[in-house]
Amino acid sequence: MTEEEKERNVIVCRCEEITMGEIRDWIARGYDTFDELKHILRVGMGPCQGRGCREIILREIAKMKNVPVSQVDPGTFRPPSKPVKLELLAKKEGGE
Repeated sequence: MTEEEKERNVIVCRCEEITMGEIRDWIARGYDTFDELKHILRVGMGPCQGRGCREIILREIAKMKNVPVSQVDPGTFRPPSKPVKLELLAKKEGGE
C-alpha cells in the first residue's frame, strides 16, 4: 500500500467513521464548506460534535482550495456545543 493510499484510509471523523479519502472526494466534487460536508457525510454530528474532526477538515478544505485556513468558514455550531450530562438538564429548580 502506498503512502497516499494509507493517508486516504485514515479515519478523520471517528464518530461517523469518515476517511480522509471520502473528505477529499467530496471536496473535489464541489462540497467545499464544513456545513456542506456535514450534510452529506454527517461529520461533526457525532458525540464529539466536531471537536475531533473539524480542524482537520477545515485544513483539508483550505489545502484543496489553496487558501489560508482563516478564510474557510468553520460552519454552524448549534447548542449544546459541549456534551451536557442529562442529570443536569433534568434537575428541577431548587436543587432537587
